Amino acid sequence: MPSIDLLLIVWGIVTAALVIVTIYRGTLTLHEDDQLFLGDSESHLAKEQQELMVRLTKLTPIVRLLGATSGGLILVIAGIWIWRGLNAM
Repeated sequence: MPSIDLLLIVWGIVTAALVIVTIYRGTLTLHEDDQLFLGDSESHLAKEQQELMVRLTKLTPIVRLLGATSGGLILVIAGIWIWRGLNAM
């Protein structure tokens, strides 16, 4: 059975990565606009918004994967901790 200490370290690393990616995604969405009313001279702004949307689209699966992994690891850690506690009785 894996050591709880090792699992806690792995969980901490995964959760830290999740926090970093979430903060990065938050900084990207600060520059996102819901609506753009552009003329011909502001066409470069439309291109920037499209590039921003591509970045956000690429980040979404990473955030979901890290979140699911973090949640799954903490459930496994809690399960092992409870299992060991019940067997110690």
